[in-house]
Amino acid sequence: MISRETPDAPASEPSVQNALKAAVRQYWEDAPCGEVYATGDSEFARLERQRAFRYALEPYIADFARFADGTGRDVLEIGVGMGADHLEWAKASPRSLAGVDLTEKAVELTRARLSYAGLSSDLHVADAERLPFADERFDLVYSWGVLHHSPDTARAVRELIRVLRPGGTARVMIYHRYSMVGYLLWLRYALLAGRPGRALADVYATHLESPGTKAFSIDEARAMFAGCSRVDVRTQLSFGDLLEGAAGERHGSAMLQIARALWPRWLIRRAFARQGLLLLVEAVK
Repeated sequence: MISRETPDAPASEPSVQNALKAAVRQYWEDAPCGEVYATGDSEFARLERQRAFRYALEPYIADFARFADGTGRDVLEIGVGMGADHLEWAKASPRSLAGVDLTEKAVELTRARLSYAGLSSDLHVADAERLPFADERFDLVYSWGVLHHSPDTARAVRELIRVLRPGGTARVMIYHRYSMVGYLLWLRYALLAGRPGRALADVYATHLESPGTKAFSIDEARAMFAGCSRVDVRTQLSFGDLLEGAAGERHGSAMLQIARALWPRWLIRRAFARQGLLLLVEAVK
């Protein structure tokens, strides 16, 4: 039976938190999200290929972000990654644009991507739990797949809300605990490993991306954004749930290859649409 306990509360010892954050930083410094798709003979070609793969695999990003909403507004992106989304925000002609990431590499890649397009942004290497901005600085704050990697996700959300103006909008993707990805990981690292009582929270923290990765229920996501006047949360199937793209490469095995070939994607889309890995949160302060 899958244990569905909630993610562990953040460690109270600052040294433990700092060690985990350092591990998260190193993980993404070594392998920026999406880098597996960044192939080509030049930096520009690699960035463009990564961008093309990103939006082909995740067309729902643009639908959720609604980049055109940034026009004439003060926009912040938390976790710029390789900068594909940040470029779209820059293209929207915001009044001001800022971005932060925990890693130097992400900031450098994003700055380069913008430079190729003749655009710029106020980019910082910074911790999402301690944003380097004044209260009520932004009209729109966006973050895709980042805050669940922070040791204290709730604190990062509070920081996001702090820098958002009254009436401003936050659009955030965090991971959903009850997902096909979670169940597949639990099958391999709990049930087939002879540990059927292992909690989903522990499986996510150990086997999905950087150390300590968390996933949340819809109610938990709503609770983190309780300081906002309106909070909408919905689930979205990811390419990981559908075993598409490079999903599962770090868990590569003959079993994975068989699963890719036999995975009933049509059935997943029809019967398990609510078990997507992605929680899409839109909140108005």
